[in-house]
Amino acid sequence: MNYLTLQLLDKEEIEILKTSINEHNQYWEDGKKTAGSHASKVKNNLQLNKNSEVSKKYSKLIVKKLLSIPLIKSYALPKTIHGIMFSKSLKKMQYGRHIDNPFMSSGRSDLSFTISLSNKDDYEGGELVIETMNSEKQFKLNAGEIIIYPSTYLHSVKEVKNGERLVCVGWIESYVKSIEEREYLFDLDAAAKSLLAKQGRSDELDLIFKSYSNMLRLLGS
Repeated sequence: MNYLTLQLLDKEEIEILKTSINEHNQYWEDGKKTAGSHASKVKNNLQLNKNSEVSKKYSKLIVKKLLSIPLIKSYALPKTIHGIMFSKSLKKMQYGRHIDNPFMSSGRSDLSFTISLSNKDDYEGGELVIETMNSEKQFKLNAGEIIIYPSTYLHSVKEVKNGERLVCVGWIESYVKSIEEREYLFDLDAAAKSLLAKQGRSDELDLIFKSYSNMLRLLGS
């Protein structure tokens, strides 16, 4: 399974964000409003109105944070980060098995991401389940942690038994559409940077970086 997890937000950022969005209860609405025709049948959660000022403000913060992390940029090769929403699941809420829309008004969905704003011990249930042809994996994230994964995977959120699951979700349109090609580029970039850190600049490394750049130019769109 192809995915990336890491800590994105620190404690101070999480508290500021949670306090701000929870002060605007009037902007929480039925999550079905933003789901596609199939997903709306299995979606049961709340979402902060995307057109509200508080949602717009913190969506910009999330984009800025994502673009500040070299590992995320290397993994996702982000062309556009879009569709950011803040979602809340209370007791008995869940989001059934679905696939994300390939094209949204805001961009193409090559990669999906979830950022947890709740600590995993603050609620029971609510696991993010990601499926591939041969495997299924469940995730509960620490507060401020992000998971990024291909939008081509079926996924779901299990029913919340107790507590509140508060997350930020969104999508990435990558310069490279193919999962496999992104993985090749990611491995090559990681290996080259590791060699640079250990051994310093060399003629051989210049050729590796040249090949990486030209492969990205060839495969990118």
